[in-house]
Amino acid sequence: MLKRNNLNPAQIVDARKEPLAGEEAWQLLASAREIVVAKGKSAVAFDPSVDGKEAILAQALGRTGNLRAPTLRLGDRLLVGFNDSLYSQFSG
Repeated sequence: MLKRNNLNPAQIVDARKEPLAGEEAWQLLASAREIVVAKGKSAVAFDPSVDGKEAILAQALGRTGNLRAPTLRLGDRLLVGFNDSLYSQFSG
């Protein structure tokens, strides 16, 4: 999936072995200028300086309370969740 969309990660973390939840997940999300959360074929964009913490976490965390995977940092943007067309839009 990443190679197909010309996305070359500098770091890969296994979310099963190192899950992010709660305040830890929020710190990562809040560090971004834009957060794009993909669910199925739809995507919602958030600005953590404007949109509320609870609204963002409600979309970005899965049913276990952990940050949804995959999560990709592209510069100051985070892509959370999978949507192939979204990845294609941001591929370089």
